Amino acid sequence: MVLEITSPAFRNGDTIPQKYTCDGDDISPPLRWTGVTAGTVSFVLIADDPDAPLGTWVHWLIYDIPAGESALPEAVQGLALEGVNDFRRTGYGGPCPPAGKPHRYYFRLYALDERLDLPAGVGRDDLEKAMQGHVLAEGELMGFYNR
Repeated sequence: MVLEITSPAFRNGDTIPQKYTCDGDDISPPLRWTGVTAGTVSFVLIADDPDAPLGTWVHWLIYDIPAGESALPEAVQGLALEGVNDFRRTGYGGPCPPAGKPHRYYFRLYALDERLDLPAGVGRDDLEKAMQGHVLAEGELMGFYNR
């Protein structure tokens, strides 16, 4: 199944506004989704940059988002648990690429058939391991950013 994830701040394939990057307020963008699958108990969102010089860079891990939610507000806090990103901090870290070519930033949303009940501050590997066998649907939104 496919979830449709959108943002009122930018369209799929468009530039992410500076406000949501390290050059701006460095706050998470607002996100919305539709197409929730029956049996969904929680959501996970993983945001990353596959164009980073050292390999895919994790910008945000947020998990155990309640199934009743269909959006994350701008600068969301306290709605769900957050993991450690590749900036080595918990929560959202906005696009911050080196100068040059535009980078792609993916916001991938997963509907799960259970809560993960992981502690706050896990890394991507532990999060993805816990998700295995529990993904009911997924969707993605991609934006560009260049400095």
